[in-house]
Amino acid sequence: MVTQPGNDLTNHSVILFDGICNLCNGFVQFVIKRDRKGYFHFGSLQSPEAQKLIQRFNLDAENGKTIVLVEDNKIYARSPAVLRVARKLDGPWKLCYAFIVIPKTIRDFVYNFIAERRYKWFGKREQCLVPTPELKERFIDQ
Repeated sequence: MVTQPGNDLTNHSVILFDGICNLCNGFVQFVIKRDRKGYFHFGSLQSPEAQKLIQRFNLDAENGKTIVLVEDNKIYARSPAVLRVARKLDGPWKLCYAFIVIPKTIRDFVYNFIAERRYKWFGKREQCLVPTPELKERFIDQ
């Protein structure tokens, strides 16, 4: 987690994801369906808008290998990002946040294991996700 003072991102949280990864796109679709209040906004790590946000927080997103969450002027990556997203979702998914008690090194080991193999296991897209007109306002790179 990195804190950056002076940047007002408190109106909503932004999930940055690998726009060509099928697993990452599936995660975004999963969040959208379970975030009825519209708390989360989204941006492809490949977009200029996401890159500006990453640079503002001096974070290396490892060439799109990680989910990044910008929340309350703080940035989270890998397992902390996924768990913080889960705790804001509707339904029982918020219970997944209980995994925060597992040491971060173990959680991130599992996260990185999957991330390194995600294209092989889930494939990739030729282009980034294009949101529907109803969801367009929730994407920072549209």
